[in-house]
Amino acid sequence: MPKIIVFLGPSLDLPSAKKILDAEYRPPAKRGDILDAIADKADIIGLIDGVFHQDCAVAHREILAAVKKGIKVIGASSMGALRAAEMDTLGMVGIGKIYRMYKEGTLVSDDEVALVFDPVSGYSLSEPLINIRCTLKKAEAAGIITPAAQAALLAAAHAIFYPQRTYPKIVAVAGDALDAATKERFLAFAAASPADQKREDAIEALAYIRDLGKKGK
Repeated sequence: MPKIIVFLGPSLDLPSAKKILDAEYRPPAKRGDILDAIADKADIIGLIDGVFHQDCAVAHREILAAVKKGIKVIGASSMGALRAAEMDTLGMVGIGKIYRMYKEGTLVSDDEVALVFDPVSGYSLSEPLINIRCTLKKAEAAGIITPAAQAALLAAAHAIFYPQRTYPKIVAVAGDALDAATKERFLAFAAASPADQKREDAIEALAYIRDLGKKGK
């Protein structure tokens, strides 16, 4: 069996991850953690979550060091999607919609996937902008908000520093651009059926790694 190490945090809860893939799960990666995985003789490294501003982020050179040693490095969802879009021409494999959006240039900033989370529980304390984008599109498609309201809410989300992005805060910052009924309707929708693209991409990546591991038997 190949040795699989996955760096995972708020993108997907650990019990759900373990149902998909039997692997060694480690907290969101910081600078040097990929080198540690190399030293621990990983055959496959899954980079899903990583730190952004809390600590030094995963360096490109450590991912490249893993690839040069023949280790399969798969990125998705969060820091993994960002790094894969930058390094897929050098051997890293990107999975999922967020990776593709970075690759195509639809997303350019790392704050699209950044959030704050409880370091103990891994529970998200803010909403990543990419999930907000997807929720707004979903709400517009469902007739909950108009295109104009969608644009106003997205502009409000952009204006908020990433650790403070929550749906109530976004609605408050949008202010008079939305009437009271629209605000109430959208908040109810966002609470009941928000989009979670980061979770979907994490699941897709774990399934890919699982199948890759089977091929490597």
